[in-house]
Amino acid sequence: MKPNPTKRLRTAEEDGDVRETGRGDHGEEERRKTVDVSIIMPVHNASCWLKECLQAILQQDFAGSMELSVFDDASTDDSRKVLEGWRERMEDRGISVVISGHNSSQPRGVGFAKNKAVTQSSGQYLCFQDADDIMFPQRVRLQYETSLRNANCLIGCRVQRLPEGSTERYTRWINSLTQDQLISQAYTSHGPTVVMPTWFCSRKLFLKVGLFDEGGKGVPEDLLFFYQLLRQGGCPFRVDQDLLVYRYHERAATHSVTESVSPFALLPLKFLLHAHT
Repeated sequence: MKPNPTKRLRTAEEDGDVRETGRGDHGEEERRKTVDVSIIMPVHNASCWLKECLQAILQQDFAGSMELSVFDDASTDDSRKVLEGWRERMEDRGISVVISGHNSSQPRGVGFAKNKAVTQSSGQYLCFQDADDIMFPQRVRLQYETSLRNANCLIGCRVQRLPEGSTERYTRWINSLTQDQLISQAYTSHGPTVVMPTWFCSRKLFLKVGLFDEGGKGVPEDLLFFYQLLRQGGCPFRVDQDLLVYRYHERAATHSVTESVSPFALLPLKFLLHAHT
């Protein structure tokens, strides 16, 4: 497989206003028909991956109603054109499509884009999807069914890595964690062990926790959201099946498994472990 560009950018918000384009965010959220599941997808220069990603969404075996909610975070490639080209196929399958974005000179960050995609969506449940990852056909169905039984949980799943064999130790580690370890290992240097692209939850739970916050350079929005979830009594839960192909980008992250606790995590660890005893 040819090398791919960096997976996604986490950048500080630029100065000035962002003008959004598209049909997604026009204050019509309450007027749109509610669907069972909204697939939440931030996009930034993802054109080379979108075909596989969107085809996998079309192949979901979920029998309920679905929506694809996309926010394009200042892409400079033809991501928006590709997305619009799939609109008719999605709608023919019964999947409604909401696409919006902005054309500023700099992206506002993955947390900003996910917040926008959530705000413009109408699903009772939210399925988070990175634009370069690939769902297995049963992903939405199994995570939806699990979420119905675990209303206060953030639902994850096991993953496969692409390219095959990349980050072998890390992948084996996250896939083998027990339910108790999903909480305790969250405070190692690796952050949330329910990997962000696998997350699925109810809209009610998401809004209870609050929107994503980039938090500053080096502090991922998913880590801050995860800590806030635990502070409010929520917990992670995993479907123990491979439901997502999770693409690895060498320049995007490091994945050396260690049991050490990061200095950043020490304060919430003391508080949150007490809350869950």
